[in-house]
Amino acid sequence: MTSVSIRHLKASDFERVSPVINEWWGGRQMADMLPRLFFVHFNETSFIAEDNGEVIGFLCGFLSQSHSKEAYIHFVGVHPDYRRHQVGRLLYESFFEVTQKVGRTAIKAVTSPVNERSIAFHRKMGFSIQEGPDQVGEILVFPDYDGNGQDRVLFVNQLK
Repeated sequence: MTSVSIRHLKASDFERVSPVINEWWGGRQMADMLPRLFFVHFNETSFIAEDNGEVIGFLCGFLSQSHSKEAYIHFVGVHPDYRRHQVGRLLYESFFEVTQKVGRTAIKAVTSPVNERSIAFHRKMGFSIQEGPDQVGEILVFPDYDGNGQDRVLFVNQLK
């Protein structure tokens, strides 16, 4: 990794990020979870990581409209070759910084209970798992959270 830079997303970044999402998720169909509207309407709370101009990661988040102290991380991706190189940490820290500046004290996120890497990463970043009514292995989950059969692990990070 030579020179990683983090900046706010621009609407034009959609054309650079959208085509790589499914590839970065090993062929899983994930691109539909990140429509263009995130690149148009959430620039101030969304970020892109680049290495010498190449997109190596992104984070799309927003300030909650309903809960004035909360922000939400909707979708994050890191190029497989750059995982374990602190790119995710840099993106999350950028989000934490901008949300704290506007008085948000809690960051929320969700993931699938089968995504062990995501669960471990969120824990390293200071998130705790919210107690769900069900359990998958040792992980507490909210069954059908995102629709029938779409169980999710809910995270919260109380910023200091």
